[in-house]
Amino acid sequence: MRAEETAWAQHLMLCHVCGLLVRSPANHDHVKCLCPRCQAPLHARKPDSLQRTRWLMFAAYFLLLPANLLPIMRTETLGGMQQDTIISGVIYLWQHGAWPLSLIVFIASVAVPLAKLGTLTVLVRAVGSPGRWSPGQLTRMYRVIEFVGRWSMLDIFVVTVLAALVRLQVLATIEPGPGAAAFGGVVVLTMLATRAFDPRLIWDNAPNSR
Repeated sequence: MRAEETAWAQHLMLCHVCGLLVRSPANHDHVKCLCPRCQAPLHARKPDSLQRTRWLMFAAYFLLLPANLLPIMRTETLGGMQQDTIISGVIYLWQHGAWPLSLIVFIASVAVPLAKLGTLTVLVRAVGSPGRWSPGQLTRMYRVIEFVGRWSMLDIFVVTVLAALVRLQVLATIEPGPGAAAFGGVVVLTMLATRAFDPRLIWDNAPNSR
């Protein structure tokens, strides 16, 4: 696609609220435009996309350490109290023969958040200094992390279900630990960072790529 064939070059913008295709003024970079149908502000690109994505990523990286080191679940029984982190829970499940569940928890709670943050880092760096990755590869990477992001909350969902079920028992209780809050923060922040990133920026610096 050549630069002169893009919608932005033709002064066209899509309303993100009602979906109306609007022709903007020639100097649309400096004029605030409103959708004539729903009066929503129009933007050729998401405002401050890279800046917001970077700050959300930094916050997610900051919470990543306590999310993996602090206990995600506290179990109290007649024999005492046990605290488990994500990694210790994965090891415990593996050692007791529940390797399929151990693998699911590891992928959903460790691999997916790390992969999302790593991929977002690649996307942000590639937009700022294109060269190594093609726009098509970067776009596919964005689509993947956008799709798998919803499964990152699987571990928190398991802890919540276990806590609800075991509370019905008299001899044991399960409560989420501080690591669960930190992990939930990582998941939410990576989801917000993915939403803040504008994938159209990938193609702005490579108009002749497919």
